[in-house]
Amino acid sequence: MPTDLSTATDALHRQWDLLRGWIEDLDPDVGDRGSVLGGWNVAELIAHLGRAMEALAVVEAAPEGTVPLTLAEYLGTYAGRAAQISEVTRQLATEIAHDPLGEVDRRAAQAFRRIDELGVDQVVQARRGPVRLAEMVVSRVIELVVHADDLARSLPNVVAQPVDRGALDLVAQTLLDIVVARGGWDLEVADPRLWLRLAAGRTPYDVDVLAQALRPVYTSDGVPDLGRLLPVL
Repeated sequence: MPTDLSTATDALHRQWDLLRGWIEDLDPDVGDRGSVLGGWNVAELIAHLGRAMEALAVVEAAPEGTVPLTLAEYLGTYAGRAAQISEVTRQLATEIAHDPLGEVDRRAAQAFRRIDELGVDQVVQARRGPVRLAEMVVSRVIELVVHADDLARSLPNVVAQPVDRGALDLVAQTLLDIVVARGGWDLEVADPRLWLRLAAGRTPYDVDVLAQALRPVYTSDGVPDLGRLLPVL
């Protein structure tokens, strides 16, 4: 079932607030450290959070009758632009180096303000195509949760966790719904964090790992081989 705008917005607020507080508590010198994303340092990963929120801040109401992309279709536009995303992220990290958290905060505030301005779920024109506002917000929750987990893995000595459990559950279920819609299986999430990493391409695909991340709804069934469908992101 699609997530409604209120639920999505609440999850985005909770995940953003937790992640933002976590970042503020980091040692000032961690920005130059490499991250688990090849070629990106921690500062660039944090800058990308601002870029992700800015994508929501700039949406506009689409003309009446515009047919939106599904969330799966919208997320599917990422793969072909990986190099562009990396380049834009590095440029942004350089541009905001004078006040990285302040600049990221400004973009996040604009994003939440834009949700309030639009007010109701409707088709909006985003950078990558038309999509319903609620699903655009869900895509931002996915961005924050995935990258919060990236940051946690990049800085394993930080004890506190930057991933909100409710937001993680929403993202894990959303990604499972996308996969199930393509194959019709009866599956449920067993380990949200592990499933997130598989679906986002952070953990190499392995059928034994998949069987730890998901389980069949009916015990007589098994977990299918989803290798041709993963990663979703």
